[in-house]
Amino acid sequence: MSLIECKNLVMNYENKVAVDDVSFTIEKGDYLCIVGENGSGKTTLMKGILGLKKYNSGNIEYNIKRNEIGYLPQQTIIQKDFPASVYEVILSGCLNRSKFNPFFSKQQKNVAKENMERLGISNLAKKSYRDLSGGQQQRVLLARALCATGELLVLDEPVTALDPIATTDMYDIIQSLNRDNGITIVMISHDIDSAIVYGNKIIHMGNKMEFFGSTNDYVLSNSYRRMLKKIQ
Repeated sequence: MSLIECKNLVMNYENKVAVDDVSFTIEKGDYLCIVGENGSGKTTLMKGILGLKKYNSGNIEYNIKRNEIGYLPQQTIIQKDFPASVYEVILSGCLNRSKFNPFFSKQQKNVAKENMERLGISNLAKKSYRDLSGGQQQRVLLARALCATGELLVLDEPVTALDPIATTDMYDIIQSLNRDNGITIVMISHDIDSAIVYGNKIIHMGNKMEFFGSTNDYVLSNSYRRMLKKIQ
């Protein structure tokens, strides 16, 4: 079953074509990694999928409600210093589906608690978000994103600036969500090695889409070989 289908998308960034005639399908259960060099249109494409940026032409068809897509963006310095409790940050993830109701229901509060338990951070509920380590903050933000969805998570460089142990932990959590909970993953990554290990499909962007297909086919492609040469 397809959740999202992109057809011939064209998108601009700062008056330049950043995404040029891109077509692909996100299937239920996919772990899709979007790779490519800086400036290749990865984040622009992701914002188009999320409805955060308009596309110039083409079309996106959804078989999922857009307000039921969980999103974990890259953190800014201001966000890292956010003065709220862990529980408050996670619970705020329910806002996207609350239809402007300023009060959280008992069910939403239970969902927040369940996601804290799922990510092993229930003991941090009352702690200030700003006092957490980078790895703990990412777990909190992932729990927040899960409050918006049980079906599709979109992640923008979720391990940036994490130490090696926290990076491995985060990848293991994301893999478990995909494999054990059936949550579809779409992830932008500069970590080509991990994209190949964890992902089942790859999009390689270079403004135009240089590759879309299985991870097994990607490691045999010219796009992968060129990427390896640049990072070695």
